Amino acid sequence: MPALIEIVSVINAAPDVVFDLELDVDVHAASLRGSQETATTSTGRRRLTLGDEVTFRARHLGLRWCMTSRITVHERPHRFVDEQTRGPFSAFRHEHLFEGLDGGGTRMTDRVTMSAPWGPLGAVAARALVAPYLRRLLRQRAAHIRSLAEAHDRRA
Repeated sequence: MPALIEIVSVINAAPDVVFDLELDVDVHAASLRGSQETATTSTGRRRLTLGDEVTFRARHLGLRWCMTSRITVHERPHRFVDEQTRGPFSAFRHEHLFEGLDGGGTRMTDRVTMSAPWGPLGAVAARALVAPYLRRLLRQRAAHIRSLAEAHDRRA
């Protein structure tokens, strides 16, 4: 059974600003600096778009991880989806939603659905260990995006 993680953040910046920051692989790597995250794109561009693939390498839970994802939906500035094509999960889908708020802010929702390998044992590990860890990483990433987006919005 897949695990579902949903994180909602309110950011005082326009949806297009938040959307673009979320698709910038350098911003992604900087938001997870503690895990020594690196990102390599299939195109060499640092901002992803529909069909692009990105390979992330990092240290999480004491292990080296490598995961490649493809942008399968790109509806700027409202929504994009990345899905694992190679990596540690049986399935991993991350939907990013951006809703404009009155006053110019954005409600950003990260919705991750993931399944672990190794049958029932993997499902227990996913729910007990991996899902809480991913929840913390998503909150950390959202705080980083909020900081950059709000600083950008003040300059604009």
